[in-house]
Amino acid sequence: MRLSARCFAITGLAYLPPWEVNAGFIAGGHTTLVVDAGANALAAATVHGYASAVRPSNRVAVLNTEKHFDHIGGNSYFRDLGAEIYGHSLIARTADEFKAERAEFRSVIANASRRDRGEEDAFYHNTSLVNPNHGIDADTAIDLGDCTVHLLLTPGHTATNISAWVPDDRILYCGDCLTHLYLPNLDCGAAPEWRQWLESLDRVERLDPCAIVPGHGPVAKHDDVSRMIEAVRRELELAIALGRSPTSA
Repeated sequence: MRLSARCFAITGLAYLPPWEVNAGFIAGGHTTLVVDAGANALAAATVHGYASAVRPSNRVAVLNTEKHFDHIGGNSYFRDLGAEIYGHSLIARTADEFKAERAEFRSVIANASRRDRGEEDAFYHNTSLVNPNHGIDADTAIDLGDCTVHLLLTPGHTATNISAWVPDDRILYCGDCLTHLYLPNLDCGAAPEWRQWLESLDRVERLDPCAIVPGHGPVAKHDDVSRMIEAVRRELELAIALGRSPTSA
């Protein structure tokens, strides 16, 4: 989906049901910044295909908006192409964690014969764990050539959440700081993290974006932006009041 002359969203990439996951890219004069790599190498190849079609001569860099594997699983594909990968300095996933992620994917395969066959290997074909090689622990600006993207710390869902803000276009890529038409995943934290998340929502709201690419769900434009922010804010405030996540058992 083209959002502006330089900003694009790629929505609905495969992940664990009922979730899909989003990615996107910002095509500058000499560099294209891919925002999130998808859950596997196949998703990353799809994202790269779109990004390279828009600006074939650009070098490609990648931003991980957080540490979860649905956002970083495709990193290995991009590193094999020589791309630099930016992400929070606290992203350091382990081989055991990636093994557990694959096991979780396998567990949701309903048919026992398909589980026994190990059909999760098709989803993770040519996918290996690669962490970012450029750590970010403060707001950072990246020059893409005729376009500056601001990487903003927006913690709450996890401590590693980063958003990419394109001020010239007033477009924000925010990862799981916001979800659209999905319940936000609050299960990675508790009240202190949820209060921090509310502060991040306030920061996003002050930017006054005209479009937001959330981590999951449709792109939000115009009036949907404020409605999406308010929907996530209500879930956080309710969780703080009740002392539990709405999806907790």
